[in-house]
Order: sequence, then C-alpha cells, then structure tokens
Amino acid sequence: MEGGRLLAAIIDHAIDGIITIDNRGNVESINPAALELFGYNAEEVIGHNVSMLMPEPDRGNHDNYIHNYQTTGHKKIIGIGREVMGLKKSGKTFPFRLAVSEVWLKDKNIFTGFIHDLSREKAAEDMLKQHAAELEHKVSERTRDLISLVSELEKAKAEVSKSLEKEIELNQLKSRFVSMASHEFRTPLSSVQLSASLIEKYADRPDDKANIIKHTNKIKGAVQLLTSILNDFLSLEKLEAGIVVMNKQYINLVELAEEITEEMQLICKKNQHIVYQHTGEIGHFSLDPNLLKNALVNLISNAIKYSGEDTLIEFTTCIDDKGCSISVKDNGIGIPKEDQVHLFEPFFRAHNTGNIPGTGLGLNIVKRYIELMEGKMEFVSEVHKGTSFKVSFDKI
Repeated sequence: MEGGRLLAAIIDHAIDGIITIDNRGNVESINPAALELFGYNAEEVIGHNVSMLMPEPDRGNHDNYIHNYQTTGHKKIIGIGREVMGLKKSGKTFPFRLAVSEVWLKDKNIFTGFIHDLSREKAAEDMLKQHAAELEHKVSERTRDLISLVSELEKAKAEVSKSLEKEIELNQLKSRFVSMASHEFRTPLSSVQLSASLIEKYADRPDDKANIIKHTNKIKGAVQLLTSILNDFLSLEKLEAGIVVMNKQYINLVELAEEITEEMQLICKKNQHIVYQHTGEIGHFSLDPNLLKNALVNLISNAIKYSGEDTLIEFTTCIDDKGCSISVKDNGIGIPKEDQVHLFEPFFRAHNTGNIPGTGLGLNIVKRYIELMEGKMEFVSEVHKGTSFKVSFDKI
C-alpha cells in the first residue's frame, strides 16, 4: 500500500507527462505535468480516447495503430521512442518525444506513454538554424565583399604596376634622349664652331674663297641637321601631347609626290637620284597632305642618309580599286634582323648606323602619322641590300 502511494506521488510530481490508456485507446490516468502541457483538466481527458491529444493525421490513424498491434503483434512505437506532435486544448500544436511501454495487470494490459516536451529544444534548434542561416548569409556577404576588395586590390596593383612600368619606360626614354641629344647636338655645333673659325682665318685671303665656300656649306649642313633634330623633337612633343589633328581632304597625290621628289633631290649625295613613278589612272585620294608629306620626307631622308653615292632611290605611288599605296625603296646599308623588332621605338637606332647622324625618332613619328590617317605601315630589309618601306590606305 505504501509502495502504491509512493508510485502515485512520483507520477504526480514527475517533470514529464505520463498518460496511461487501455487497449481501446481510452485514457485511464494522466498526471499534472501532462495536463499542464495539453491545457486540460483531468475530467476533460480521462475516459476519452487519447487521440483527442493528437493532430491529424495521427488522430485518425491511432485506433488502427492499436488494432494492428493486437492482431499482428508488430510493435511500431512500443518500446521505441520517437518525436511526434501534440495538440493542446487551445488548438496549438507542439513537439514532444513519446516513449510507450506495455504493462500487464492480471487480466488486462495497459499502455503507458511518457511525454517529454521538446518545445524549448525545437525553439533553440530553430534559433540555432536561424543563427546559422544568418551567419552563412553574413559569411556570404563578407566573402563577396572580400572578393570585391581583392578584385579592387588587383586592379590597383595592376594600375600601380602599369604606372611603374610607364615610369621606368619614361626614365629609359629620358636617359636615351639625353645620351642621343648630347651626341647629336655636339657634332654639328662643333662643326659650326670650327668652320666659323676657319672662315674668319680665310677671310683676309682673297685666294681662299673656295675654302670659305666649303666651310660655309658645312655650316649650312650642320644648321640643317640641327633643324631636323629639333623638328623631330617638336613633332614627338605634339604627338605625345595629343595636339596633332588629322585633316583629311582629297589631294592630288601625284603633284604632292613630284613636289617632294624635287625638294629631296636637292639634298641627295653625289650621283644619287630619286626616281618617282605613279601607277593607276586616278591621281586623287583622301589623305592629310601635311602629315603625309612629313612622313614621306622622313622616309626619303633616311633612304638618302643610309645609301651611298651613285645609287637610286625608288619612290612609287599607286591608286587602284583597293586603295592607295606608297613605297620608298633604297639599296643602302639595310637593317639587321635582330634590330628590326625595335625599329619603331622612339630613340632606337640600329647598331650598324655608325657615325651617320640621327635621333632615332623619325620612324616612330612616321608610323604614328600613318596610323593617324588610318593607314598601315610595313617594311622589308636586308643588310647590305637595302630597305623598302610601304604605307597603304584602304579605299573609303
């Protein structure tokens, strides 16, 4: 008797809910913890089918569970704990862990259900999932921000690297410019100084007129060379500043070429001749006359400079259905193969030019002028056999 009261006290004061039902599913007893959990009074539950504490679909299937166990003996829940949903009096559902055991008393058996409320655990689990999702979202956002930052840093790094390369290139150009300018200016200035001194010496000698003329011509040549160097510098400066403007117009290419030929023949070496020829019935084409003349004068000047006496310089123009092409060909010293890749770089001069004066700017300027007129430039050269430059413009 004392043991019965002890058991009843334990059940009444248990933290988890405890419910007993008969083999028809009707509630025989329910402890206070279970009543509080479901929100009922004992009178509202005892004697009623336990399915009243279940939401669908368990409510409709509960009697079948008991019937199947009684007929087959197959246990689906007895002795096995599982999570299920409960239905409160208020209609609200909640999760709990259910453990069912079967007890035999004399001529009947009863089922005892032990109910452990999982509401807090589930709430904590849901909160944990929510925090995990929020954390994942934040990590995703931070990752995107980090990727964006890394991308910006890479761009900044590339820009800094590009600026550094440009700075190194400019420093190299400055160094080459100072070296070239000091050499190229020193030679003609020395010549001018020497020739002026000699002219002064010969001035008092009437029979030395030939020497005076000789040194006067040297001074003229030196001044012409200095003028050419300064013109190259000014042209490069304008190109770098972006102030060279192309002004295309329909020009008489044949007349312009003949004019250039006549002018350049005056500075040719002994028995050096420029042979000009035009191919095509049409003589007009859309080009910038100033840029084109500067480019061609430069190419022909190089042909004169790097060819010897008693040589021919072939100067040809052609206008056909495809467009316009112009070429300047000499049989001079040629360009070494290893130097050809650097030919259009500013201040670059082939290593076989020796003492022949030059700034190394001419071909760079020519190429940029041709590109401003939307043309293309190519060349073929072989040492000791000469060089041929060709510029071409597509028909509009």
